[in-house]
Amino acid sequence: MAAPFAFSSLFPYLMNNASAGFLILLAPYQLAFRLLLIFMKRDYPLEKVRNFGIVAHVDAGKTTTSERVLFYTGSQHKIGEVHTGETTTDWMEQERERGITITSAAITCFWTRTSEKDKKDPVKKYRFNVIDTPGHIDFTAEVKRSMRVLDGAIVVFDGVAGVEPQSETNWRYADEAGVPRVCFINKLDRTGASFEDSYASILERLSKKAVRAQIPMGAEGDFEGVVDLLSMKSFTFTGNMGEDVIEGEVPEQYVEEAKKYRTELIERIVEHDEAQMNAFFEGNEPTLEELKKTLRKAVIANEIFPVYTGSALKNKGVQLVLDAVVDYLPSPLDLPPVKGTNPKTGDEVFRKPDDSEPFTALAFKLQTDPFVGALTFFRVYAGTVSAGSYIYNANTGTKERVGRIVRLQADKREEVEQVFTGEIAAFVGLKDTKTSHTLCDEAHPIVLEEIKFPEPVVSLRIEPKTKADQEKMGLALRKLSDEDPTFKITSDEETGETIMAGMGELHLEILVDRMKREFGVEANVGKPQVAYRETLMGTADVDNKYVKQTGGKGQYGHVKIRVKHMEPVDPEAKVAKNTTREDHFEFINNIKGGVIPSEYFNPIEKGIREAMNRGILAGYQMVDISVDLYDGSFHEVDSSEIAFKIAASQAFQEAARQAKPVILEPIMNVEVVVPEQFMGDVTGSLSGKRGSIEGMEDRGMNKAIHAKVPLSEMFGYTTSLRSMSEGRGSMTMEFDHYEVVPRNVADDIIASRT
Repeated sequence: MAAPFAFSSLFPYLMNNASAGFLILLAPYQLAFRLLLIFMKRDYPLEKVRNFGIVAHVDAGKTTTSERVLFYTGSQHKIGEVHTGETTTDWMEQERERGITITSAAITCFWTRTSEKDKKDPVKKYRFNVIDTPGHIDFTAEVKRSMRVLDGAIVVFDGVAGVEPQSETNWRYADEAGVPRVCFINKLDRTGASFEDSYASILERLSKKAVRAQIPMGAEGDFEGVVDLLSMKSFTFTGNMGEDVIEGEVPEQYVEEAKKYRTELIERIVEHDEAQMNAFFEGNEPTLEELKKTLRKAVIANEIFPVYTGSALKNKGVQLVLDAVVDYLPSPLDLPPVKGTNPKTGDEVFRKPDDSEPFTALAFKLQTDPFVGALTFFRVYAGTVSAGSYIYNANTGTKERVGRIVRLQADKREEVEQVFTGEIAAFVGLKDTKTSHTLCDEAHPIVLEEIKFPEPVVSLRIEPKTKADQEKMGLALRKLSDEDPTFKITSDEETGETIMAGMGELHLEILVDRMKREFGVEANVGKPQVAYRETLMGTADVDNKYVKQTGGKGQYGHVKIRVKHMEPVDPEAKVAKNTTREDHFEFINNIKGGVIPSEYFNPIEKGIREAMNRGILAGYQMVDISVDLYDGSFHEVDSSEIAFKIAASQAFQEAARQAKPVILEPIMNVEVVVPEQFMGDVTGSLSGKRGSIEGMEDRGMNKAIHAKVPLSEMFGYTTSLRSMSEGRGSMTMEFDHYEVVPRNVADDIIASRT
């Protein structure tokens, strides 16, 4: 009855305001549509969802593999190649120009097992949410944050090189996140490729838990297909793009080898099921389905990493890896409930992967899109979220309205009205949400564990070319630093110059190029600089009073502090109530009996932090320092926050000078791959750069040299290496640790800063 009454009372207004009248008439239908969304059901059951990433060292064939995934799942009808600059996942101009992946790309596609393709049954389809990640060490943050939100990974290896430096880093990130993995030894068609050598490098350098699930039929130019060890079937790939998978009997020349490795595989599987193990050793082999079921449990528990093989470029083997994703990598239902903290009570909270649970999601990536604006990538761990609803940011305590939600196909967007548990999508236009923030239901707040990113090790000075560029540069730098947590912006207090810091020369080069292309900023850039640090090797006690009389009210602050080097601590260890502890700083408040009022504790800590940021020897940030505030005094009238802040800053500077300050420099883990005849020249050059040679190994037809070298010595080394090796050498490096600089080098650094 209410609707006709409302309409009649509004009739004169509606006649004079047609557009407003139209919207009001639509309002009940809009409400009904929104209510309908609440009861919408997912188009794919959660057990048929797979969230996984494709990770590898640079140039191992990761993006080429991703393109085959898109083609074979029917998401695109043409395979893009890296060498032609037409790939879907490498969509940035800088990626296509350089032939490398710079930013992780999310894609959604659907897959039916190879053996069930002919059944044409939509129930057999599985939904894949895939993230293609960079392989270059400078963009390692993209891998780290992707691992945080993925349920599984395909780790791609070069069949010639085997395990390479970034392969080890990616594997370590996966271990930290507890991500189950399937290995894919790629490029078996290349000259010098060896499945067995690459497999051995996985066992030696990554994990003894890896086991062959396939063996190749042939190698290099004779590579023709694979043998699946569980089913004891051969698979070859025909058609224009290898889309037709032909199953057959194992060729006679591979039967003995296949039987040998099949027995090894089955023994590794039945170790994880006592009943199957007893039956197997009594001569009763479990069925294929039983073996697959047990293998799935072992893979999800990170007890087995099955190894597959093929050649993505030659369209061989990729479909069977996708079958392995379905068979062995987990769905969100296979994983334990996500753990977080209630921000109001501090209690542990768990969320099950269920649409009926309170909404819980993690924002893991920000991206500026020239067409739609700010995109916030998120992974839903529990519950659902709809366009038009409100979400609560548990980190900031603020609410934001969800205007639009998009599902991403690399740089293309598909608008959706609702996102369910286990899915990856992006919000459009959120203003206060940053990387690692938890988005949830306000009535059921939860803060998920944040993603920890490595600190930048290379910096350079940048200034706008014109006054018009100045304002645009500030906006561009802010947006880029929001997107990339390993990109830091600071200002030199003495010169007023802007300093940008990142993970490497290429990282900063790409960011400067993006500023020019995406934001129209022209800038002058200085030479790359090393991000040195300072620390203390000794201890010191200092008693400092700051007293100032100006005729009126004076200033009085008095502190006694003890400083020392902060030893590494267990992050899980319980922190004392009187202690503030971070990765590189510890503040212990041992004030008793009110000798310093509690309102001055924060200014004291702030004064110490500011002094640490300024450094003692050469103005570099100080790290790994423990400060114990154990005594002091105050004046009833003259004491103030600023007085205690200055007193603490002065006390710290004096203590730091007494406690044997030193400069730290970043040491890089360097790998150089060269033909054997150039090995002597290369080892000599690395030794001359204060490097220590850690070891050497065969890498296909070449030699791989492992060394630890100071970053300051490695600028421009790629050019020198090309000259030494007639253009045939290659180098990769990643940050390893900080180390004390030799005295003579420290003197030069201090002199240059003075």
